Amino acid sequence: MSIIRSERTAAGLLLGAAALGLLLANTPVGPALVDLQHSHLGAGPFDLSVGHWISDGLLAIFFFIVAVELKHELVVGELNSVQKAIHPAIAAVAGVVVPAGLYLALTAGSGLPQGWPIPTATDIAFALGVLAVFGRGLPNRLRVFLLALAVLDDLIAILIIAVFFTTDPNLLELLLAAVTIALFGVLSGMLRGRMRWPLGVLMVLLAVLAWWLVYDSGVHATIAGVALGLVMARQPAGRVTHVLEPWSNGVILPLFAFSAALVVIPQVSPSELSPAFWGILVALPVGKLIGITLGGWLGSFTKRGAERGRISVFGLITVAALGGIGFTVSLLMNELAFAGSEEVRAEGTLAVLLGSAVAIVVSGFLVSALARRNRRQHPHPQAHAQPHVDAHPDS
Repeated sequence: MSIIRSERTAAGLLLGAAALGLLLANTPVGPALVDLQHSHLGAGPFDLSVGHWISDGLLAIFFFIVAVELKHELVVGELNSVQKAIHPAIAAVAGVVVPAGLYLALTAGSGLPQGWPIPTATDIAFALGVLAVFGRGLPNRLRVFLLALAVLDDLIAILIIAVFFTTDPNLLELLLAAVTIALFGVLSGMLRGRMRWPLGVLMVLLAVLAWWLVYDSGVHATIAGVALGLVMARQPAGRVTHVLEPWSNGVILPLFAFSAALVVIPQVSPSELSPAFWGILVALPVGKLIGITLGGWLGSFTKRGAERGRISVFGLITVAALGGIGFTVSLLMNELAFAGSEEVRAEGTLAVLLGSAVAIVVSGFLVSALARRNRRQHPHPQAHAQPHVDAHPDS
């Protein structure tokens, strides 16, 4: 299981699954796979299509892990004070505002403004994977800054999903979900001794109930995973995410990437592609690069940014390029934003994949160059190599 926990492996599986989905969708087996994606599993209130089970069900587990990581950083990590959080926070906000604005500028008058959140997301697993592959010898502060930035980016993405992709929510079901989630949190603090297994089973049942209540209320079901991760006591949450992480890296995220990439490449000339395609394709790598670099540079003038040994402008540009790898959350937002238009959604998926590919190539080159320069300046890599940071040391 240790190899599947590797950031490099996680990034490779994501890329491979997306490439395979796109390839197979454009072969004779493509229609059969799309039919399978639309076929239904379950019964009664749990009767969902295979695609929805993946994006609304399995992906909630990924967001649970993200929320546990976020809580860890907020409580004892790199975001546990305003001073610590201010530098990456400024970079994260600018890294959302600039791509969104660039998308809106490029799609002005097209009637497709709802796609603005798509280029605002960073895939934390993929970005850290690229850094791990090409960044041998880089100082750990660069990885820590990227991690803090990506965690804040995920928080903004969660808020965007909750606010902008929710229509006419059922308030009673949301209230019941809140009570269920609160009870889940209380029980998580009692997980010890002989009561661990009975309470664990009860918590799983409560988690499933909370997920269904949120899904049925009209709020995207991944928000249930976020809420459960935030309320769970830190020590058991760390143990649970340690168990779930290989399944998330090795099964859930590749399945989602494969399912999201099952789109037929439009047989049209570039001029006939939707403005949303060009907006996402440009705003994701370019908007993130400009926004995070600008925000990171401005944030470096804060007291905390100065105290921690400033990241160079080259380092900020490198982190910003990594931030342009949208992938998982961008693909999810594309599905939500263009749910009513299959053609635009397909083009949006292609734009996310191509924009992320551009960011992967550019960031890989920049990370390699920065690492080579750092190794020349510090010829003793043992003293400067970036160690793996255990996100949950109490687990």
